Amino acid sequence: MVELKQIHAQLFKTGQVSDVIPASKLLSFCILPNSGNLAYARMVFDRFSEPNTFMWNTMIKGYANSDEPEEALHLYHQMVCHSVPHNNYTFPSLLKACSCMSALEETQQIHARIIKMGFSSEVYAINSLLHVYAIAGSIESVNLLFDRIPERDIVSLNSMINAYTKCGEMGRANEVFRDMPERNVISWTTMISGYVNVGLDKEALNLFREMQMAGVKPDSVALASTLSACARFGALDQGSWIHSYIDKNRMHIDTVLGCALIDMYVKCGNMEQALEIFGNLEKKDVSSWTAIIEGFAIHGRGREALDWFNQMQSQNIKPNVITFTAILTACSFAGLVDEGKSLFETMKPVYKLNPSIEHYGCMVDLLGRAGLLEEAKELIETMPFVPNATIWGALLNACRMHRHLELGKEIGKLLIKLDPAHHGRYIHLSSIHAAAGEWDQAVKVRRQMKDLGVPKLPGCSSISLDGKVHEFFAGNGSHSNMGKIYHMWELIAKRLRQEGYEPETEDLLLDLDDEEKRTAIQQHSEKLAMAFGLMRSKPGVTIRIFKNLRVCEDCHRAAKLVSKIYGRDIILRDRVRFHLFSEGKCSCGDYW
Repeated sequence: MVELKQIHAQLFKTGQVSDVIPASKLLSFCILPNSGNLAYARMVFDRFSEPNTFMWNTMIKGYANSDEPEEALHLYHQMVCHSVPHNNYTFPSLLKACSCMSALEETQQIHARIIKMGFSSEVYAINSLLHVYAIAGSIESVNLLFDRIPERDIVSLNSMINAYTKCGEMGRANEVFRDMPERNVISWTTMISGYVNVGLDKEALNLFREMQMAGVKPDSVALASTLSACARFGALDQGSWIHSYIDKNRMHIDTVLGCALIDMYVKCGNMEQALEIFGNLEKKDVSSWTAIIEGFAIHGRGREALDWFNQMQSQNIKPNVITFTAILTACSFAGLVDEGKSLFETMKPVYKLNPSIEHYGCMVDLLGRAGLLEEAKELIETMPFVPNATIWGALLNACRMHRHLELGKEIGKLLIKLDPAHHGRYIHLSSIHAAAGEWDQAVKVRRQMKDLGVPKLPGCSSISLDGKVHEFFAGNGSHSNMGKIYHMWELIAKRLRQEGYEPETEDLLLDLDDEEKRTAIQQHSEKLAMAFGLMRSKPGVTIRIFKNLRVCEDCHRAAKLVSKIYGRDIILRDRVRFHLFSEGKCSCGDYW
C-alpha cells in the first residue's frame, strides 16, 4: 500500500488520476484481503464521477470478501439506481455476499434480476446461486435450479454436490457424484468435506482411500478434511500416513493444514507429535496456538495449558473466544478453580471479549467438578443467557459425581423437558434415582424413554491397528474375532480378580440378577477393545482406544489395573477427554 499510494500521487501529478484504466488497476489491488486497504479503495471509488462496470464490480467484490458483506448489497442498490450496465461478473460477488449473511430473501431478489437481465444461462451465476441457496438451507430452490440447467458440465455437477453437502443431503450428493461421467479433485474433495461436516467420518476415510485408488492427487483441502475425520475417529495410523504423504510430496503446510495436523495428533493422543508440528510452522496464528492449548486441556495437563496461554500472549497473539473455551476447559479438567475464575473475569475488561454461553458452561463445569454446586447454580441463575440443556447437563453431572441427589433429581426433570429427544438426559436422571435407592423411579424414567421412542446411543470403542480401525459395541459379538476376544477378557478378568478387582454393578440399572449384571459390565466396548489390543499388539506397545461415550467407573478402574498387570500404557479417549493409564494410575488423578 505504501508503494501504491506513491503511484497514486504520480497519477495526480501527471493528470491521469481520472483515467479509468489505471484507476481500475488501483482498485483491484486495494480490495485484496491481506495486502490491500478497502477503505482507501472506497475513497478512490467515491471520487470518480462515472465509475465503469468493472469498477463497480471490483468494489462489490471487495465488500463481499470483507467483514462487511452487507455493504456489497448497498453498493449494488446504488449501481442499479445509476443504471450502470451489468456483466457476468456482477452477480457472483453479490451472491457471495448473500451467502456470507445466509440472506435467502435478498438471494431470491438477485435471482429475479439475473433472469430479468438475461444472465440465467451464465454458469458463474448458476453455480453461485446453487451455493447460496444451499447455505440458506433452501433445498427446494437447489433442486429446481439444478433441474433447469441446460447443459450440466463438471463445474455445475460439482456445484450441485456442494449444494447437497451444505444441506446435509449426503445421499443425494453421493448419487450425483456416482453418476458423474468424470470427476476431478474438487468432486472428491467436496464429498469428503461433506461427510466430515455431517459427522460421517468413517465414510470420509473410505472415500479418501477410494480417491487414492482412482489415482486422483488430493489437494490441501481434501487432506485437511480427511485429517479432521482421522481426529474424530481416532485413526492415528491413517493420520500419520497423510502426514508422511504431505512430507513426501513436499507440500506447503500452511496454517489451515498445520492446524488440521495438530488437531489430529492431539485428538489421537500424541501431544509430542502435535508440539513438533507446531514448532515447525512458519506462521503461528491464534488457531494453531488454540489447538495446542485445547490439546493440553483434553489431556488433563492444565498447568501446561496455562503456560502456553501466557506464551501465546508474549508472542503478541491475542486469544479469541475459542481460545478461552480451551483454557477454561483446561482449568476445569485439572481442578484449577481460582485460575479459571480469574481468567473468566478478565475476558471482557482485559481482552474485550464478551463471554458466551459456552464460556458460562465451562465455568459451571469447573465449579461443579470442584463440588461448588451452590456457586455453580447461582452462576446459572444470574448469567445473561437463558440456560440451555448443556449448561444444566454440566450441573447434573456434578450432582451425580458429588452425590447431591435432591438437586440432581430436580435438574434431571428439567433437562428432560428441555431436551426430550436426548437419551442421555433420561439415563442420567435414572442413575440419580438409582444412586438414591429409588429403583421404582429409576425404572419409570427408563420406561418413559422407551415409550417415547428415544433411542439409546450404543457404547462404541475403536482401536486402530495395522492401518485398520476395529470397532466394538457393548454386548455385540459382530467382530470376526469375538470368540477369541471374549476368551482373552476372561483371562484378563481372572488376573484382575487376583488383584482384588470386583465389577462395580451397584448403579447398573438393568432388569438382571447380580451375575447377569457382572456379565453385562464385562462386555463394555472399551473392555473388548482392551482385550483385542492386548491380543494383537506387541508387548510394550501403547494401546489407544477411542470411545463415543464417557468411560464408566468400572472400566476406568479395570484399565488402571490392566496397565499395572500387563505393563502397558493405555490411552483412552472418551467423549470428553483423555485418560492415560500407566503403572496402575490414570493421568486424570481420578478427577473426571
